[in-house]
Amino acid sequence: MTNEGSGGPDGGPAEHGGAASGGGGHVRVERDGRIGRVTLDRPDKLNAFSGDMRDRVGDALEELGGDEDIRVVVVTGAGRAFCAGADVGYMTGLIEDGRIDEARALVEAGRRVAVTIAEMPKPVVAAINGPAAGGGANLALACDLRIASDRASIGQTFNRIGLGPDWGGTYFVPRLVGPARAAELFFLAEMVDAERAERLGLVNRVVPHERFREEVDALARELAAKPPLPIRLAKEAIRRSLGSSLEDMLDFEVEMQEACFRSTDALEGVRAFVEKRPPRFGRGNAREEDDG
Repeated sequence: MTNEGSGGPDGGPAEHGGAASGGGGHVRVERDGRIGRVTLDRPDKLNAFSGDMRDRVGDALEELGGDEDIRVVVVTGAGRAFCAGADVGYMTGLIEDGRIDEARALVEAGRRVAVTIAEMPKPVVAAINGPAAGGGANLALACDLRIASDRASIGQTFNRIGLGPDWGGTYFVPRLVGPARAAELFFLAEMVDAERAERLGLVNRVVPHERFREEVDALARELAAKPPLPIRLAKEAIRRSLGSSLEDMLDFEVEMQEACFRSTDALEGVRAFVEKRPPRFGRGNAREEDDG
């Protein structure tokens, strides 16, 4: 969270080229083959959320989530920050004027983003190019995978301005780090550097900043080349497992594998393995009977 006006481009993935499909409102949507990118584009304010930015993030994610040509979505920030959370100057006006309904709408917009990512039938990667604080931190934690620059940091900084965690932080943080570490992160409201964030399990991997864009692109391309059906079902399985029994998950695995068995990608995968060639996965549609 910030009321600063500093920052600038640092050569991160937000500068990557590709076919842009939308922009405005400090949120940029780009397509690069099977990879979709959502860039928070307010670098002079460290990409802090203001106005309708939260809604535009939700719109961008829904747009890319519904695009059958997109296999993976990358969320990142322009300039030297991922996202500094709420713009404190903007929040100050809401609180001073008692505009609680408007403040509540901001929290609901963050909720929409977290649910959209969870329900999206494709992987979402947070490319954390710099500081991610407050709602920005929890936007990253809502994603399926997180790759961080060694210059990045992340923090549950909400109580610094007298607020509690939102954007799903109370759900994600305890599950990622355990209740005791979650209490430490929430109570102390400190920024955690990338190395410690990786040790805690808040990020999947940390890479040198000089290779950050290259590493993000490589991960995105690798995910985009995977068969979409098993990726979608594995993502659903992870979400289900958090509130299910072993028997429930074993039942789901039977359903999942049956759906995969019937797909063109399973047929392509086993044939490619036998023929010792790379598979060419499509959309995982059910195959015709005479393909068996």
